[in-house]
Amino acid sequence: MRELPQGLTPPRNGDAIETDHHLSRRAILSGAGALALLSAAGCSTSGDGGMPALQLDNTVTGSVPPMRPAISVDKNITSADVMYAALTDNGFNVPEVPYLKVKPEFRRQIVVDTTGEAPGTIVVHLKERMLYLVQPGGDAIRYGVGIGKDGFRWSGRANIQYGREWPTWTPPPEMIQRKPELVKWQGGQPGGLTNPLGARALYIYQDGKDTGYRIHGSPEWWSIGQAMSSGCVRLINQDIIDLYSRVSKKNPVVVM
Repeated sequence: MRELPQGLTPPRNGDAIETDHHLSRRAILSGAGALALLSAAGCSTSGDGGMPALQLDNTVTGSVPPMRPAISVDKNITSADVMYAALTDNGFNVPEVPYLKVKPEFRRQIVVDTTGEAPGTIVVHLKERMLYLVQPGGDAIRYGVGIGKDGFRWSGRANIQYGREWPTWTPPPEMIQRKPELVKWQGGQPGGLTNPLGARALYIYQDGKDTGYRIHGSPEWWSIGQAMSSGCVRLINQDIIDLYSRVSKKNPVVVM
């Protein structure tokens, strides 16, 4: 708001203001009030004869970028104590996750999509330890993940061929060679709470061939954000159950 000229002082005790012409107190106050209203409206005084003229100032309005709509609301993206509470799934009692021990950025949430991929695409950022499921409208659901340690990582473009609930885990022969104690599971470990694939598994195929890599759950919630698996992408069991419910066959997968 503009200030009145410094030379203008308010009248005292009803006295008249002395200027080039003798003006009444009412005239001075009326003029000051009009000037204040014009200043408050963002206007300036100009034009012939010193008459006030309205001039709209578009500088501020024009410099504000258009607002992006708020991110979407999803009934399964809520407070952490609800998302990571204990649950019963297919007869298995999945324990609650002590989410306060999981960094906030690795908890399930809706974010603005920055991947540039089409809706339905699963994007795994290995460096970020994040998995994004791209949504229509410019959003993505983001999950924290654990990834493969050095020497066991895969990247590229592929597709989800199929998925399994409480899948059987069969260690590959090279893993059994490294860890002979796994020989007992060479015929497959049944699904369950201690199964390394957790509550769900999504099988990644490239050009119709099994890559051997999976997106799966894990009972080891503390491994999220770490690089310690044998190449697969692991999520908290509650998160893989949520992701699995949103994925249909043949979803594109980008691991980068």
